[in-house]
Amino acid sequence: MTPAPRRRRADARRNVDALLEAARTVFNTSGVDAPAKEITDLAGVGIGTLYRHFPQRSDLVKAVVESGIDTVAEAGPTLSAEFEPAEALTRWIDRYTELLGTKRGLASALHSGDPAFAGLPGYFMQRLGPTLSALLDAAAAEGAIRRDIDAEDLLYAVAQLCQPVPGRGPEHGRRIVGVLVDGLRCGGGHGGRKEITGTADFPAPGTVGRRPGR
Repeated sequence: MTPAPRRRRADARRNVDALLEAARTVFNTSGVDAPAKEITDLAGVGIGTLYRHFPQRSDLVKAVVESGIDTVAEAGPTLSAEFEPAEALTRWIDRYTELLGTKRGLASALHSGDPAFAGLPGYFMQRLGPTLSALLDAAAAEGAIRRDIDAEDLLYAVAQLCQPVPGRGPEHGRRIVGVLVDGLRCGGGHGGRKEITGTADFPAPGTVGRRPGR
C-alpha cells in the first residue's frame, strides 16, 4: 500500500521549499511587494498553493527571513570544520554580509509595525549569536583576532556598515565590512567577551586558510 499521507507531506514540503526559494529570488530583484504571480510562476506552483502555506504576505516575508538566518547560522560549523578559525570567521562574516545586503525592501517591511515580525529580532540573535560567538572564540584562542569584541557587537557593527548608501550598491557594504574584518586581526586580544543575553533589532539591509587534507 502506498503511504499517501506521507507523500502528501513530502509534496507540501517541496512546494514550501520552492516557494521560499522563488520568493527569495523575487524579493532580491523586485522587492517584497512584487506580485504573487511572479513568485508562483518561478516556483512552478499555483496561487492557491502559495496562499495555503502563506495566507498573508507577511507570513512569506517572515519565512524567507528565517530561512536566510538559518542558512547563515548553519554555515558556521561547516566552515569551522573546513577552514582555519580566522578564515572560517571571515567567510562566515561574508555570508552574513550577503544576507544583509541582498534583501531589497526587506528592512522597511520588517520595521513596518506588522505584529507578524515581532519575534524576528529575538530569532535573529538566538540563531546567529551563538554561531558567531563560537567562531570568534576559536579565532581568538589561536591569537588570530583581538578579544575585545563580542558577537553582539560585531553583528550590530556589520549591520550598520551594510546600511544602504545613495548611489552605491551592496558591494560598497562588503568592501567596508572587509576593512572591519582587517581591524579584527589587529591587536593581541584583551580580556574575554561578554555573553549575549539580550536581543537585537533586525538589521537593515575567498582567501587562504583551508585545513590540511580538506
